[in-house]
Amino acid sequence: MTKNSSVHTQSLKIPKIMLVTCKLISLISPKLITLFASKLFTTPIKHKIPKRELDMDRKSTQKLINIPEIGKEIVLYQYGDSKKKILLVHGWSGRGTQLFKIADELVKIGYSTISFDAPAHGKSPGKMTIMTDFISSIMEIDKQFGPFEAAIGHSLGGMSVLNAIKSGLKVNKAIVIGSGDIVQDILDDFVAKLELKPNISTLLRLHFEKKYGEEMNSYSAYIAAAKATIPVLVIHDHDDPEVPVKAGIHIHKYLKNGELMLTHGLGHRKILGNNAVIEKTIAFLDK
Repeated sequence: MTKNSSVHTQSLKIPKIMLVTCKLISLISPKLITLFASKLFTTPIKHKIPKRELDMDRKSTQKLINIPEIGKEIVLYQYGDSKKKILLVHGWSGRGTQLFKIADELVKIGYSTISFDAPAHGKSPGKMTIMTDFISSIMEIDKQFGPFEAAIGHSLGGMSVLNAIKSGLKVNKAIVIGSGDIVQDILDDFVAKLELKPNISTLLRLHFEKKYGEEMNSYSAYIAAAKATIPVLVIHDHDDPEVPVKAGIHIHKYLKNGELMLTHGLGHRKILGNNAVIEKTIAFLDK
């Protein structure tokens, strides 16, 4: 696994001033707008922890750990004290406590969870990050705190979990919720949100590939899914405005041992706290 790449689903609501800035820069130079867009693409928004997550935040044992492969530090959350551990991975601009409802239920039935603020997210230091930082963090956490019974990832976290399994993460089962899939689709969507011409998406991909020396599309979730042999549950909402449901359906299609749960009206984040989703998650883990 290489250290650097840049893949994630974007969940930004682009401010008007940013859209105007992008248009002005695009008129000046394709190279300048590509560089500007690449910076936006790798800069998550650090949100203040919402009240609903404070209980998990207070009850967790937290520590700052180093990820030698990328030379970055992350904040780790240990929740519960069972030896049966499950790894939770948040998405872009998320936090280690974002899957708190799932974590609460897992602790109730005898598991403990380990989650983390990815580099440049939550309480972790830094301003810019990339998808392979997530994957490297997962692999180092597994080395220090594993083995894990299962891994659960949301959005970019789902893509990262599948790619970590492809890179050697050993878990018995995995669950991906609202996961992005094809990298080029993610870039196309990001460029569209910036209201830039479609060709900028290609320039952006080529920029990253030149910078990091690898094909971005090699990190597409369906490619990793095709190599997974463990049971994987894919959960996605028909009305997800940020990651289209076709992504989840496509990932499931490539799994050798997959299950698919499609929901309605939950969008990209409410799905994490839905009772039916949590019940399905528990049932899948207990099979």
